[in-house]
Amino acid sequence: MSSPAAAAVEVRGLVKRYGRTTAVDGLDLELPAASVLALLGPNGAGKTTTVEICEGFQRADAGEVRVLGMDPAGAPDVLRARIGVMPQGGGAYPGVRAEEMLRVVAACAAHPLDVDWLTDVLGLRSCARTPYKRLSGGQQQRLALACAVVGRPELVFLDEPTAGMDPQGRRLVWELIDALRRDGVAVFLTTHLMEEAEALADQVVIVDHGKVVAQGSPAALTAGGDQQELRFRAKPGMDLSDLSAALPDGYRAAETMAGRYLVQGRIDPSVLSTITTWCAGQGALADDVQVARRSLEDVFLDLTGKELRP
Repeated sequence: MSSPAAAAVEVRGLVKRYGRTTAVDGLDLELPAASVLALLGPNGAGKTTTVEICEGFQRADAGEVRVLGMDPAGAPDVLRARIGVMPQGGGAYPGVRAEEMLRVVAACAAHPLDVDWLTDVLGLRSCARTPYKRLSGGQQQRLALACAVVGRPELVFLDEPTAGMDPQGRRLVWELIDALRRDGVAVFLTTHLMEEAEALADQVVIVDHGKVVAQGSPAALTAGGDQQELRFRAKPGMDLSDLSAALPDGYRAAETMAGRYLVQGRIDPSVLSTITTWCAGQGALADDVQVARRSLEDVFLDLTGKELRP
């Protein structure tokens, strides 16, 4: 195992049960200092339970957890002075004004950030005197983030930090998270936005049924060797049998929606020529042709399935 100074969070063989249900089943992960880890998974995969154990709000049934070198279940007061937590759903008093809430949290820190500066950075100035219950969803999220970082934490836990935000608010939060990393802060992030994980994370950990099913950098997880995708639009209902026969072994062709086609494999000029020739033989012109490697969302769905989770 790495030395405590080498990692902000270390989890080894984590197990958590609720009665007969095993929410976390032998999970391992490590978050180095000054980096961002995105924990991804379907609903009920064990993400929130894992984060709450790392935050010290729940106890593990088995395994080892170290947060900034300490057991989060055994040293909560000492540890909580060094971490920031942004829970899902805000966590502020309904009647408190936004700026008042932030100043209360700042007063609990030894060396807080300047509240006026943070209020301006996160676009909260216009709603500083608005009660929490009257804030929009995006404003509540930004206030929760401000409360999580105002104490200058070494490590911050962010649970769905941009849920309910418009694109402008989401971009602002991304910039703040990137600034935290540059300042040496470790960020433990959970999100359902694959684009967010790809944009922010140094490491992605995908969990399902309480177990890690994949981990690595976004680039490594989406590389997939020579696997690429070519997507194009043409008239619907074309017969794909001739195209499948003309493509090299191992390639797949499908009509994913009416008039939208997908070819998977290594896409080179000869393959592109085969596709356009086939389209011409069908009396069609390939339009909106796009070539890309698999996205993180493709990887996620391949590993966890496409069915809707409750």
